[in-house]
Amino acid sequence: MLQKSIHILKGLQYKTGLFAASSMNVKTGYNLSWIRDNIYESLGFEALKDYKSVKKTFHALLDILLKHEYKIDWAIKEKPKHRHQYIHARYNPITMEEVWEEWGNKQNDAVGALLFKIGDLELKGIKIIRNENDLRIMQKVVYYLESIEYWKDRDNGMWEENEEIHASSVGACVAGLKKISRAVDIDIPEELIKKGEDSLADILPRESETKETDLALLSLIYPYNIAAKSQREIILKSVEEKLLRERGVIRYKRDRYYCNEFGEAQWTMGLCWLAIIYKKLNNPEKYAHYFRMAVNSINRKGELPELYFAGSDKHNENSPLGWAQSLFVVAQAEE
Repeated sequence: MLQKSIHILKGLQYKTGLFAASSMNVKTGYNLSWIRDNIYESLGFEALKDYKSVKKTFHALLDILLKHEYKIDWAIKEKPKHRHQYIHARYNPITMEEVWEEWGNKQNDAVGALLFKIGDLELKGIKIIRNENDLRIMQKVVYYLESIEYWKDRDNGMWEENEEIHASSVGACVAGLKKISRAVDIDIPEELIKKGEDSLADILPRESETKETDLALLSLIYPYNIAAKSQREIILKSVEEKLLRERGVIRYKRDRYYCNEFGEAQWTMGLCWLAIIYKKLNNPEKYAHYFRMAVNSINRKGELPELYFAGSDKHNENSPLGWAQSLFVVAQAEE
């Protein structure tokens, strides 16, 4: 299963180093590259110690920021008023140009995730920063988060939906700023982190004003590890009691994306996510339970699709989902 997953994941990586969110041939738009998805898709290769593939992805992500540096400069100079003025979330994997349409493009968690993972890899001795250009753009991303006032900015969040202050977005930025501040020599005002921590404390254990429990909250446990023990316990209990289903985890209650008369769509990556968390919490019984559930959600092609329709063994066309395949690799390979 591990070798199959690695093979599937490698098949999603373009020559540029960027990953498609799903199959390169899929017609849903998931043949494109999201910043966030690329970071999560690289986790599988990191767990395998395939640092060449990891570096290729992060160098491509840095190249995207450098290509659009003028846009970041504008956002630093004046706080963005419109979605298109934010760092874009989705790109053509070959040309690295923005893919524009009217959608939930304000995704601060993706920016925080990029800072976090670059800092994390640097601290592990895996050199991502290549030169002064990379260092300069990292500094500008920090100033960008300050300009947009990430701690109180209403973004579209991990699921690209309605604009709210999301705990998962604020938490990603806090984790990113803290990690990059330890890894590279750039200016990060302490107040910038403190404002995010205060905001996060006010929101948690909710995800947002309209969402009490959300699959996205698991990111505060893994990979960010910034939820306090009491918060972690509440998040896990809520996800398991309210969102867990037979073939996956629903994103949140009353989610309309691919829902049907039987309920919300069930995301397979949620099972892998829970398996990883319980493995890291040294709970082998729960780890094995969720890993088995993930295995049972593999389709006939050996892939983990994005989601299964409620009350059904049918999944949507986004198969494999790179994010799910990567977390499945991490669940098996990570010590």
